Amino acid sequence: MARPRKQPAGAQPSLLLPDAAPLPEIPVAEQPYPLPTGWKWIYWGNCGNFIAGNAFKPTLQGKKNLLYPFYKVASLKYSDNEGYLYDTENSIGKETQERIKSTIIPEHSIIFAKIGEAIRLNRRGINKTKCCIDNNLIAFIPETVFFRFAYHWSQSIDLYKYTNATTVPAIRKSDLKKIAFPLPPREEQERIVARIESLFARLDEAREKVDAVAESYETRKAALLHKAFSGELTAKWREEKGVSADWRNVLFIHVAEVKSNLVDPADFQDFPHIAPDNIEKKTGRLFQYNTIAKDMVTSGKHRFYPGQILYSKIRPYLSKVVITDFDGLCSADMYPIEAKENTKYLWYYMLSEDFLEQASTAGSRSVLPKINQKELSRINIRIPTLPEQEEIVRLLDSLLERERQIREAAEQVRERIDLMKKAILARAFRGELG
Repeated sequence: MARPRKQPAGAQPSLLLPDAAPLPEIPVAEQPYPLPTGWKWIYWGNCGNFIAGNAFKPTLQGKKNLLYPFYKVASLKYSDNEGYLYDTENSIGKETQERIKSTIIPEHSIIFAKIGEAIRLNRRGINKTKCCIDNNLIAFIPETVFFRFAYHWSQSIDLYKYTNATTVPAIRKSDLKKIAFPLPPREEQERIVARIESLFARLDEAREKVDAVAESYETRKAALLHKAFSGELTAKWREEKGVSADWRNVLFIHVAEVKSNLVDPADFQDFPHIAPDNIEKKTGRLFQYNTIAKDMVTSGKHRFYPGQILYSKIRPYLSKVVITDFDGLCSADMYPIEAKENTKYLWYYMLSEDFLEQASTAGSRSVLPKINQKELSRINIRIPTLPEQEEIVRLLDSLLERERQIREAAEQVRERIDLMKKAILARAFRGELG
């Protein structure tokens, strides 16, 4: 889904409401922290109204460009830098809205999840136009507070802590109403919003640059692997060594062997258990894993040994392949592979676009793509001399480590930006944002 262009900070109109009767302050014992003069603690429920969503049958979904956008939990992923929702996957007309008695949510309401693990994601969205929401969502309709002030404040709290202790987490409307809300004078609300959005605009600009670096990692890695297996990466090395480009195209079966070794997991309770989900796609990175006992494994698994390659035969387009330096058991949906020449060279090749393309088109299953041993054995591998394989591995180790460090640095900057935003919000709602 295309992301709308970012609007300049502070571009939204001032929608402060006219003077109304003073709102009751909550008891001192319930006030989280002291506020500046002129501010007061009130209950969130006194700032506006909460409206829960309605059921949205699958038969009504998938219609676009009708009168009312109809937002679901997944819609909260699609909001711009100012928080406005832009999901256009579902909408309904006036006739349908009246027939299913779906409540119309006024524009500039704050929409968030009210049930399920989606609450933990802590996402918010603002509707630019009147809309409807499904029964997994709830909307806050501001009445005595500037909607953008309420939106930013809502971003500063973790709604998951207000869920009830049931099997499926949920937030009750009555609990939302009782959350303490720091209310400054209306002019101060508008000033704080302008200040927050000015600071956020700078951070968002930095975030976009950092995202570009992090997201281009796969492209840079693929380019390096292409250079490696086309011979370009070691052209200078061959020139210095005075050797020719002696490359062979061979079948996978000639450079590696699948070491199937199904065992009863009951005899290996303390061994590591590796499944496809423990491997990051397209990177060869191993995630955290458990023992056979902790995962309560009962079905047969392959035993693998240090130095073997583990390759997921399920969904080969995900390119889940890792070298192990320990022994353990792996899923029957994986192949333990032993290289006949340089193990790391083969592992890098299995991460390349050339191998990925061949493996992805080899499988015959359409519902659950899967590559069998016969199909794997027929994949073409480009192999240079053993000394050149070693040089390619040495260069890739160095170059890809540098790329990984660049990506990790970008991810750390992203985390710092997120922390800075949280700090800005924390100061803003204590009246400390100058």
